[in-house]
Amino acid sequence: MNATTAPVMVTHLPLPGRRQGKVRDIYDVPSDGSMPPRVLIVASDRISAFDVVMPTPVPGKGRELTSISTRWFEKLRGWDLIVDHLQSTEPQDVPGIDPSHYAQLEGRMMLGRAARVIPVEFVVRGYITGSGWKEYQRDGTVCGITLPEGLKHCEQLPEPIFTPATKATKGHDENIDFDTASTIAGRDVMDRLRDVSVEIYRRAAEYARDRGIILADTKFEFGFAVDASGCETNEIMLIDEVLTPDSSRFWPAEDYEIGRDQDSFDKQYVRNHLEGLVRSELWNKTPPGPELPDDVVINTLARYREAARRLFG
Repeated sequence: MNATTAPVMVTHLPLPGRRQGKVRDIYDVPSDGSMPPRVLIVASDRISAFDVVMPTPVPGKGRELTSISTRWFEKLRGWDLIVDHLQSTEPQDVPGIDPSHYAQLEGRMMLGRAARVIPVEFVVRGYITGSGWKEYQRDGTVCGITLPEGLKHCEQLPEPIFTPATKATKGHDENIDFDTASTIAGRDVMDRLRDVSVEIYRRAAEYARDRGIILADTKFEFGFAVDASGCETNEIMLIDEVLTPDSSRFWPAEDYEIGRDQDSFDKQYVRNHLEGLVRSELWNKTPPGPELPDDVVINTLARYREAARRLFG
């Protein structure tokens, strides 16, 4: 196994401000004050389920996620709906590191403009599933939006709906209604980004459907760009990852059937394996997570790769 294919579970770079999410390591990139500050986002091969990071990496997962994101960013720029944060995916463009660090970054990094993150998840749903399906069964609504009666599990909605959520630092994000989101981010910002989010979803769903993938739902993150003096500007950017199997539900179109759970291009194999452990009382969905067997790792990576192949060849 060479340096670029070896799994990257965690990175340690000589850059300030290191913070770690479930999958990504994020660093501040030093600036001399002549240009806006930047951040380095590195997609590791960590995988989480039920909000627990597993101790077993999925070698190459971070590279697949980064490839899918960056290809979508290219396509979105052609649609000219909103600017994005991405500046480079090349390790040599990151100041403050040397070639000895490149193996941790090759194919799995995004160097982007820094932003003040808007603390709302911008979720668009085209099909009724997940937490939306649970709420619909109980109340006939999703995030306060009343839907037609008689919808079945995983059925396509008459029109995509915008269903924001809070950005949880721990645990699950929580669905909220549009008015609540507006008290967090401001009505004008929410009006604009709702329209942008729905239009990106519409175009991405059509593109994916032509390639054998149903985009059931997805979430976006946005932030206000920061200028060279470190002050927040009025420019809103699309940030973080976009339209990946980690931020979206991708279903194979050829297997789609209303009224049941769908296969998906994500960590389904991991969840299925872990649910079996829970039923057998071998794990209780709390840290630490159990080691994953080889077949679960292999099948999980194959789903990510198949999504990338269908979308972009």
